[in-house]
Amino acid sequence: MADGAGRAVIAAPTAALPGSSTAAVVDAVRAGAPLRIAGAGTWLDAGRPVRAREQLALGTLAGIVDYTPGDLTLTARAGTPLAAIDEATRAERQWLPLDPFGSPAGTIGATVATASAGPLAHAFGLPRDNVLGLEFVTGAGSVVRGGGRVVKNVAGFDLVRLLVGSWGTLGVLTEVTVRLRARPEAEVTLALRGPALAAPAPLLAALRTLGTTAIAPLALELVDARLAERLRLGDGPALLARLGGNEPFVAGQRAALAPLGDWTELPAAVWERLRDCEPREAGVVRFSAPPSRMAATWAHALAVCAALPGAFAHASVGRGVARCVMPTGGAPREAALARALASPFDGTRVVERLPAALWPAREPAPVRDRLERELRRAYDPQGILNPGILGQ
Repeated sequence: MADGAGRAVIAAPTAALPGSSTAAVVDAVRAGAPLRIAGAGTWLDAGRPVRAREQLALGTLAGIVDYTPGDLTLTARAGTPLAAIDEATRAERQWLPLDPFGSPAGTIGATVATASAGPLAHAFGLPRDNVLGLEFVTGAGSVVRGGGRVVKNVAGFDLVRLLVGSWGTLGVLTEVTVRLRARPEAEVTLALRGPALAAPAPLLAALRTLGTTAIAPLALELVDARLAERLRLGDGPALLARLGGNEPFVAGQRAALAPLGDWTELPAAVWERLRDCEPREAGVVRFSAPPSRMAATWAHALAVCAALPGAFAHASVGRGVARCVMPTGGAPREAALARALASPFDGTRVVERLPAALWPAREPAPVRDRLERELRRAYDPQGILNPGILGQ
């Protein structure tokens, strides 16, 4: 997930160190004090609380280092906002199709470090599928490069994948090279409403029908009734389809969707509203299972949200992933949230954000086997990079 405006900060460090250059990052790391690594610094309530009194601020480590439109590649410093990358590539009718939830002011470094993804992952994959190369500073203060700046370069491929989603525990990202895509010539967003979206059995039938339809959407997102209201879509749940390509291709997909129901065209701005839909203080939990079980995953997410006033859910249909966004604040809400998270689920449950008080009761920390421990020891021998964020 990327940095989003207005996030509540937990376990805030008492001192900030500037990371305005790779050399400055090396100096900060070599000082040996535990560090809380921050990009734009507004999404510090994700992951378990970090045990560090100093924050390494990378927001000024920004700017595009290299952009080669003919190769569809771009290299940017880690603190570069996603909005700046979008602006730079728009003139060449290209884009970086990473749309993690939160503000576009979120940084490319935070997006890659947390492996955050949004609805466009349906068509373009996760950050690890779009990152070609990285520069990072290890916990020992060494500068390491993995991957390259061209699409065909596979040197360091495994190292790149290792760092993506490591939450800064193996190294401080200072530079990222990404694969770009051509912007669609035409785009349209359609919404489908109806009783088939409200219950598991009819929804399963609708999704099966959708799966046999000759379409290749950029995004396909379910939103529950509460979120539909927040997005100003009207009453009841909705299925949002983002179609893109040349004009005939978009027209053909639209025609293929028509037999499924009465689709309503929406302004493209609905995707930005969805991206920035989370309230100031919220717990966020992600449930995932194979896409063939999307109806059951969606039903579980709705049940979790039903137990919490103000909670809402949305799901990426093609990925089999549902997210529950649950307001927090006060003992009664936190107790209800803890009960909701304890409900059994036949799939994968990932907690993105929680109040600090609820983290100790969560499942065992991810870093628990020998391989994971040895990797951490190799890249961060003193354990000073984001200590505790993954429970280690």
